Amino acid sequence: MNHVLAIDQGTSATKCVLVDAQGRIVAKASAPLGEHYPAPGWVEQDPLAIRDSVCRAIGLCLDQAPQAQVCAVGLSTQRESALLWERAGHSPVSPLLSWQDQRTVDLRDRLHRSQGDALVRERSGLPLDPMFSALKILWLLEQDPSLAARAARGELLAGTVDAWLIGDLGGEATIEVGNASRTQLLDVRTGTWDTDLLAYFSIPSALMPTVVPSLHRRPTAGRWHPRLAQAPVWAVMADSHAALYAHGVRAPGDVKATMGTGSSVMGLAASADVRSTEVCQTIAWDEGDGHRMALEGNIRSAGATLKWAAELFGIDVAQAAAEASAASCDGLWLVPGFSGLGAPYWDARAVGLISGLTHSTGRAQLLAAALDSMAHQVSDVLEAMDRSATPVRRLLLDGGPSANPVLRKRIAAYIERPVLHCTDPELSALGVAHMAGLGAGLWDRGTLAQLPRAQILTDAPASAADHVRAAREGWALSVARARLQPSPRTA
Repeated sequence: MNHVLAIDQGTSATKCVLVDAQGRIVAKASAPLGEHYPAPGWVEQDPLAIRDSVCRAIGLCLDQAPQAQVCAVGLSTQRESALLWERAGHSPVSPLLSWQDQRTVDLRDRLHRSQGDALVRERSGLPLDPMFSALKILWLLEQDPSLAARAARGELLAGTVDAWLIGDLGGEATIEVGNASRTQLLDVRTGTWDTDLLAYFSIPSALMPTVVPSLHRRPTAGRWHPRLAQAPVWAVMADSHAALYAHGVRAPGDVKATMGTGSSVMGLAASADVRSTEVCQTIAWDEGDGHRMALEGNIRSAGATLKWAAELFGIDVAQAAAEASAASCDGLWLVPGFSGLGAPYWDARAVGLISGLTHSTGRAQLLAAALDSMAHQVSDVLEAMDRSATPVRRLLLDGGPSANPVLRKRIAAYIERPVLHCTDPELSALGVAHMAGLGAGLWDRGTLAQLPRAQILTDAPASAADHVRAAREGWALSVARARLQPSPRTA
């Protein structure tokens, strides 16, 4: 038994890869997923459809390698999305509220008036924001008093996608510590549920699964596929954390940015005592010997911005990216506040804005500005990390949009540091496969460190040119306009 099966359960699809003892992907498959939009700003998914997509992706992947024997399973998942389900029987009693869902903005404002923001930030390491799980769970309980009563009696469970999926395998109800740190209910320093946070969000402690390390022997995955009947789930990680692990980052200084629908910019923290109101403190992972702290900035719209612009002009995303790469912004800035702005602003009421329109502005400039917005947002987060006393040495890029060399060049110019593009496919799945193989004894930490990682280097320019400084200043002014606040760069 010398293969690891890794599942990456994402927003738009569940992907599955089979990794051999040399760390190579020998088979992969994908099962698409849909989203539902019952009202403006609401984003839901069907928990049963998520589970079914996992089973489909596993089957399609294993069919490509009929002789492969699997010794371990790893699971990486989308984060912050939350649902409620029955403790007995494991039936969902709510939809999955997506991390993108904004229905809790008013609820956030109500709690904000109670002046608990400092407690939430201090204990959870996260700002009070609709993206995180606690507000979603509270919203679900408030919508149906019968659910709140059942929750108080211990009949229900609440959690993130990993807890829901692992619960499907039987055994104790558990949640992985990195995913738990995204709920705003966990004390990130102790790695345990915080009674004050639970009380603040009016969530019964009986509702929450047991927190376990990322590297932890869980039930076998035979319920998902017969060929996994002898393969325990050895590792569970949040998707962004798994990508950082796959990059081989084990010390502060290197920061990765996963470019997808949104973007997660994450690096290990120099100290558990680092404080910042601009970026999040979160738990990266726990290999069974204590959790590692990380700093992270969450960007809500990255690849989604270019997709929006492509749909606006009735072209596909590949054509939009090609046109954007060949064009100049010509003094145009696009702030993608479609659902507010994430780090370092954390402004759920920020709006989308196009600034610098002239008679000569056309499709090419708008597409270029959409691409440029990704580079500006990553740069904003890295500047915040520098201010947090955890300086960034270089940036590691992964995800679909990172394949664009023009985007990499712009980021390198804006951050004035080297950028390494990782071309390994399915990085989140690969990261959790590495950890699962570690648990099964397929390899050790030394072997993992020596695995080859395909990377393309983009050097930073020798000095920031005037046009780079002008672009950054124009971006800062546009963000301030989107937030209806004075610009921090021009004040």
